[in-house]
Amino acid sequence: MQPSGLPFDDIRQLIATMPGPDEIARDAALERQAQLLKPPGALGRLEEIAVHLAAWQGKAIPTAARPMVAVFAANHGVAEQGVSPYPASVTKEMLAAFTAGRAAVNQICATFDAGLRVFDLALDIPTGDITREPALDERACAATMAFGMQAIAGGADVLVLGEMGIANTTVAAALCHGLYGGAAEDWVGAGTGAEGDVLYRKTAAVRAAVALNEGALDDPLEVLRRLGGRELAAIAGAILSARHERVPVILDGYVVTAAAAVLHALDPSALDHCLAGHVSAEQAHGRLLEKLGLRPLLDLGMRLGEGSGGALAVGIIKAAVAAHKGMATFAEAGVSDAR
Repeated sequence: MQPSGLPFDDIRQLIATMPGPDEIARDAALERQAQLLKPPGALGRLEEIAVHLAAWQGKAIPTAARPMVAVFAANHGVAEQGVSPYPASVTKEMLAAFTAGRAAVNQICATFDAGLRVFDLALDIPTGDITREPALDERACAATMAFGMQAIAGGADVLVLGEMGIANTTVAAALCHGLYGGAAEDWVGAGTGAEGDVLYRKTAAVRAAVALNEGALDDPLEVLRRLGGRELAAIAGAILSARHERVPVILDGYVVTAAAAVLHALDPSALDHCLAGHVSAEQAHGRLLEKLGLRPLLDLGMRLGEGSGGALAVGIIKAAVAAHKGMATFAEAGVSDAR
């Protein structure tokens, strides 16, 4: 599945050949839902989730036995502009916390029996400062997308995507500003706690980065390589690979959703296999989800990143699958169905 020719041409080919949902499995799941021991629609979105998983996994009774949270970590040259209250060294320090099992996402994964894999994307080599130069060249961007495609191998039946990277809400905001226009302020939020002068510098950096690349942002892949970062490229690749492997995807917060937006801009159906795990407190995340037509499963005021909100949604996914699989039908329970 990995690209093998001209970098972005191969990515476009993978977009063009994305499989659609399995309509036979979807219909079978809908039929089972109609027979289960409940009034029609009584489980609300749990029913929608079960049918969604069935359609994308290609089986009437889907599974969520092997959920996997993949966290991609990278550093960004724009951090030098003072856009975060934390230094870039925190990215590597947080990876050590993930490895030691001491971060929030570790506890959430353990609670819902989800696997966790963390990927170091050349942390010692920050991307280009997007206020002065492209984050990546085309070949490096495509290669990082290919890495994201390969990284999710291993048999997961549900994939949760997360990220870690000081200054990556700055590049996410720049990417969204590049894709959708408006003002820089529309897409910039506090991130890891930017306020006052830090928030001013963050907004100025987003504005400057998009202005620098004016005239080169008609192509979403160019937006990704110029304004994004390695973790965003890897996440986009992972989403695309999961589509071809028929693995449903749960998106975490603003940065992950910004990476997904690149694929949506290339093909509006590219995220049909994805669910939004939550809407974060980052002010632009809700606006971005609306543009992508994604309704979040949770709204808990979180803004941590690292896959934490998506990992929490695994509990909802597992409950939806358990109800779909384990509930009796009216006939099995010997209960009269008045419908």
